[in-house]
Order: sequence, then structure tokens, then C-alpha cells
Amino acid sequence: MAGVWRSYQALMTRHPWSVQILTAGSLVGAGDVISQQLIERRGLANHSGQRTVRMMAIGFCFVGPVIGGWYKVLDRLVVGGSKSAAMKKMLIDQLAFAPCFLGAFLGLSGALNGLTMEQNAAKLKRDYADALIANYYLWPPVQIANFYFVPLHHRLAVVQVVAVSWNSYLSWKANQI
Repeated sequence: MAGVWRSYQALMTRHPWSVQILTAGSLVGAGDVISQQLIERRGLANHSGQRTVRMMAIGFCFVGPVIGGWYKVLDRLVVGGSKSAAMKKMLIDQLAFAPCFLGAFLGLSGALNGLTMEQNAAKLKRDYADALIANYYLWPPVQIANFYFVPLHHRLAVVQVVAVSWNSYLSWKANQI
């Protein structure tokens, strides 16, 4: 396992953007598999491979680039690695970024699931507040630790590892009818 981590770090050093995006897409896909198998209990015969591919596409094309870029912006907005800076980054992340990102994620998922604008708006109205509250239970402590202890180029990976469980929840929430 240590060899895999060293290889990952070496790739991250040489190709940080690509590795961050591939990591995000893969882990969003893993979250969907967990959602379908453990939360929804679909079983392998009823697993929707198309849904997993859609969720991975959201991870590759939206989650990875947006969050990876956001962390770069956030590091320019709040400079430093002190406890105070970590707290400021977490507050900006959770009060400014998270609500917008979550709405965009759920809306994009609805669109890729074929919902009409009206259906997607109704789904957002129904699910957004619950998802945002769940976000606030999980992410503030994770983000404080992430911003204080983790170097910038590893933050997306740390978040995505924690996010496997979060992605399972989001996949379930995004794909409820």
C-alpha cells in the first residue's frame, strides 16, 4: 500500500491537475457504486452502469476541475497555514462555495438524468436544504483539518477520500425519483 501511495504522490507531483481530476471522477464513481449496492441495495443484477458512468463523468468534468480550481483560488484569497487561516478558509468554503457547488451538482445530476427544467427545479427545491444541512454536519471539521495540515496539491485527494461516503449520499440524493 505504501508503494501505491508513493506512486500516487509521484504522479501528483508530475501531473497534479490530471491526477486530481482522475481521482475525483474515480471516487465519485465509487460513491455511486456504494450508493447503489449498500444504500439502495440494488444488487449486481440491478446495478445501473449508465448511472455510474454519468456520476463518474460529473466527477471528471465538474467535481475535479471545479474543486481543484477552487482550492487554488481559496489559497490566494487567504494566505498562510495558521489555525486562523484554516478557519477562514473553512468559513469561506462552507458559506460561499459549498452552497453554490451543491446546487450546481444536484442540478447537473438532474439534467444528466433527463429531468426537464421544471422537474429539476422541483427536485432541487425538495432535496437541496437536506443535502446542505448534511454537508454542514460532515465538511467543516474535515475542511479545517484539510486546510491546516494538508498541502494544496493533496487537498482534493483528501477531500475525495472522505467524499466517498459523501458521494454515496449525494448519488443517492441526486438519483432519487
